[in-house]
Amino acid sequence: MRPRPSLRAGALLAVAALALTACAGSADEPAASPTSSGPPEPVEIRFSWWGSDTRHELTQQVLDKFTEKYPHITVVPDYTDWNSYFDKLGTAVAGGDAPDVITQEERFLNEYASRGVLADLNELGLDTSKVDEGVLQSGTIDDALYGVATGVNAYAIIADPTAFEAAGVEMPDDSTWTWDDYVEIAEQISTATGKSVYGAQDYGFNEPGFSIYARQRGEALYTEDGELGYDDKTIAQWWQHSLDLQANGGQPDAATTVEVDAGGPELSLVGTGKGAMAWFWTNQLTAITNASGKELKLLRVPGETEEERTGMYFKPAMYYSISAKSEHPEEAALLVDFLLNDPVAGEIILSDRGLPANTDVRAAVEDKFSATDKQAAEFLAGLEADIVDGPAVPPVGAGQVAEITRRINQEVLFGRMTPAEAAKQFRLEVESAIG
Repeated sequence: MRPRPSLRAGALLAVAALALTACAGSADEPAASPTSSGPPEPVEIRFSWWGSDTRHELTQQVLDKFTEKYPHITVVPDYTDWNSYFDKLGTAVAGGDAPDVITQEERFLNEYASRGVLADLNELGLDTSKVDEGVLQSGTIDDALYGVATGVNAYAIIADPTAFEAAGVEMPDDSTWTWDDYVEIAEQISTATGKSVYGAQDYGFNEPGFSIYARQRGEALYTEDGELGYDDKTIAQWWQHSLDLQANGGQPDAATTVEVDAGGPELSLVGTGKGAMAWFWTNQLTAITNASGKELKLLRVPGETEEERTGMYFKPAMYYSISAKSEHPEEAALLVDFLLNDPVAGEIILSDRGLPANTDVRAAVEDKFSATDKQAAEFLAGLEADIVDGPAVPPVGAGQVAEITRRINQEVLFGRMTPAEAAKQFRLEVESAIG
């Protein structure tokens, strides 16, 4: 990817050009009046995001700092909760009133980009030089950067070392363990504890887990062309591992599994002290640690050295995008640059939108991280040498796939579909969703 000019560099070049122009004037010409060029015209832009009250408060603090730096720019906050965010955004876009800076989620990025809603951040000169190339690719469609990561996570296993110790089972070497090791270790823990602590929580409700599994085998959930890129046998094998865990007692029965999944991170098996391993995003470590009251550990997923390649990847927690119809694209770009690249913003946001995507900012604010965020930062840093690339941007319609995955996974767990039948049904429904 070609180097991109920094917004700051562009501003300095503009100042230098003005200075050279002034020096080149005739000696007979009067000096420019110090009042000939006044302050910048006041500009108002709108910034939309979703989240909790805590995120809203933190974001407002950042916007206050941005306004101190650029007093001629007023940022109007436009926030709501996750459940209503995209309904509200869709209505605004349809009415020709899109926010200038838009927070995006990976399943919807392609949809808005394909409709011409989003600007190419490359063309606006956004400085992305300190963002991992694979993370940048996750917001790139046809060489255009439609979203830059607010922060990064990785899908991993959160493990409870005390559960392993109580069961007399050694913690795995997560740099070499296989999928068979994972199933066997979970069974050993459940057996040793009489299922008072299960070895694992089912992983099948979330499609990122399958994405990693497919990538390990040189396949992909989605291709760059927006099609399905895996063999049906691969996803059938993925579900078979889950059934093997259920059969050997390594994870709970289907009814308990569905109930636990509905409880979210805090009520997960690890969060409630009833499980040794569960699959979550690294930014969920803090919530699960607080719920459990124990010191937990992040592990790489099994199979990273077992097949053709590694499958883990850095996922943008969310994206910053700019409206293609913004009347003030330069000012919108200044806001995104501030959010992404300024340590002042990083010190306030910390890990609220994932660990900072700008690696320099991440290093600069790491001392202010909580203990769990520091562990997550170290874990991500340890993955850098082994992560090959990021998955393709999900195609239009991918927003429906999470619910498809969850529903079909239940059918498998309750024995109403075999893994092979589930694979066929999954392909049929996902192809229908993504067109």
